[in-house]
Amino acid sequence: MDKIKVGIVGGAGYTAGELIRILLHHPSAELTSVVSSSNAGNPVYQVHDDLVGDTDLAFSMALSGIEDVVFLCLGHGNSKAFLEKTDLPTSFKIIDLSNDFRLTADKQLDGRAFVYGLPELNKAAIQQAQNVANPGCFATAIQLALLPLAAAGRLTNDVHVSAVTGSTGAGRELTETTGFTWRTGNLSIYKPFKHQHLGEIGESLKQLQAGFSSDINFIPYRGNFARGIFASVYTKSDLTQDEARQLFKDFYAAAPFTTVSDKEIHLKQVVNTNKCLLYVQKFDNQLLITSAIDNLVKGASGQAIQNMNLLFGRPEQEGLNLKSVLW
Repeated sequence: MDKIKVGIVGGAGYTAGELIRILLHHPSAELTSVVSSSNAGNPVYQVHDDLVGDTDLAFSMALSGIEDVVFLCLGHGNSKAFLEKTDLPTSFKIIDLSNDFRLTADKQLDGRAFVYGLPELNKAAIQQAQNVANPGCFATAIQLALLPLAAAGRLTNDVHVSAVTGSTGAGRELTETTGFTWRTGNLSIYKPFKHQHLGEIGESLKQLQAGFSSDINFIPYRGNFARGIFASVYTKSDLTQDEARQLFKDFYAAAPFTTVSDKEIHLKQVVNTNKCLLYVQKFDNQLLITSAIDNLVKGASGQAIQNMNLLFGRPEQEGLNLKSVLW
């Protein structure tokens, strides 16, 4: 079988770096172009210095034109602008890592239709799609903690979420709240109750439970570590702990990257992997689900490659059997 020819637009950021790292070792993928206008002509490893010795690829000003799939790693709002000004062949499949096409109201652009790319929710639709809107990182962790309840019609009360993310979630550009001296030994909240990922979370839950109308009260935290998301999600439920755990295990029985753990989870178990780990507990009438992912892998680039595998009929796990670094 011919290799999938892959292009990346917006090649200098963290998500692009993770795509390159994983794709270089993907048995069915061949990187044909990594576009970065500000770095054109320079070796990729000069920006992504974890790739020294792994590749001699250089950044380019434009796609090569022979791609089968293009990953858009552009800032929010920039993917739409890029597609509007760039005449990409309709044969190119697109996987967008911004939030430009995630919501139902935004999924159409100039004849291109985007499918929401959460495989645990939309696997069959992704397999038939031409274009995919990759989910947000917080949205991935939170949705995976709630989808089984929605599918069973069990989300009947308000949902409360506290979730902390690493500094890479804010992107590569240095800002006051991403620098080491500000982040280390520090903790803060941002966008309480107003985070942009709430829209896609709500749409997914209503896809499975049409009558869902409860509030999702989400408090995001900036963590003093580089990568990963740890979310605590709780809601009132009349399920017993054993019933809830079995509900989750049944729902994710065919999901290769989402595992319901039999003991409490922690962040180091998932960093550097495409895994989501879930742990389900019951306290009085409150059902608590803890969820852990790597924001750059399952929350972005790894999930994008998982979607690529589905688009091209490849095994879902191909190229993504990544090991966490516990110590």
